[in-house]
Amino acid sequence: MNKVINFLTSLFGRGQRSPGTSRAWSVTDLHADWLIVGLGNPGAKYAATRHNVGYMAIDDILAQTGDVLDPVRGMGLQAAPLTFGSQRVLVARSDTYMNLSGEPVAPLARELGIPAERIIVIHDELDLPSHKVRVKKGGNENGHNGLKSLTQQLGTRDYLRVRIGISRPPKGSSIPDYVLGPVDSGAGLDAAISTAAEAARLIVEEGLTRAQNAIHSR
Repeated sequence: MNKVINFLTSLFGRGQRSPGTSRAWSVTDLHADWLIVGLGNPGAKYAATRHNVGYMAIDDILAQTGDVLDPVRGMGLQAAPLTFGSQRVLVARSDTYMNLSGEPVAPLARELGIPAERIIVIHDELDLPSHKVRVKKGGNENGHNGLKSLTQQLGTRDYLRVRIGISRPPKGSSIPDYVLGPVDSGAGLDAAISTAAEAARLIVEEGLTRAQNAIHSR
């Protein structure tokens, strides 16, 4: 199924709880060994943009289990607890805009006692060809405002990254306009989103090096 349509459907109906069954997590109710965060901007205006492929990957992870995101009280984000193998995982996306991504994520990580090396951030990457997925630990933010916010709030660059390539815009084009422009949907994007979701799971279950070997060979 087209991942953009799948993601938009999850925002506007599918994947939402029925009336009267809504839930809001308390941080004290949540326990996790890993935190997986998809970066993006909230709201329908930004849903199908290049900057939101991280959100789409989180939706893909949830689609595999049938789980849904619920608000975490006082944290400015939504989350769902999952289990990958023997590992407890919390998948999340913030309710803040991209350039403030770190403000809800860092306090949540501190409350849960999750160190940077067990935080996986899924995000769009200008410096990769469209639909190419790569995995790494740390490194520069390369102008990505979501990563800049995370680095500032976490106090380190040593978190793990699943990077989904969106390529750079044509020379002379505005980068903000480009990343906030509509993503090219289709088989290539579908594969990239699925691969990013798989990469996050592989990191948790098999470690960074094995995940890199599996994903980078594609």
